[in-house]
Amino acid sequence: MEHQKFGLGAVLSASDEYIVIKFDDFGEKKFLAHIVLTALKKSDRTPPVEKRARRKPKAAPVAAAPSAPAPAPAV
Repeated sequence: MEHQKFGLGAVLSASDEYIVIKFDDFGEKKFLAHIVLTALKKSDRTPPVEKRARRKPKAAPVAAAPSAPAPAPAV
């Protein structure tokens, strides 16, 4: 599907009241079906393959620097 404002997307679900579309650049949007149907155009393209999010490796904990000895008290 193609929307004037959100661009290309794929329909995830539809009912008599709502339609849920996942847009390539704007993510998932839920619309009232009777309002949005006039703003949608059919698109012949295939939706892009979704990339799975990669986890960042956990950073190794930073070792605390040894503290300097306290100065001797003044007499």
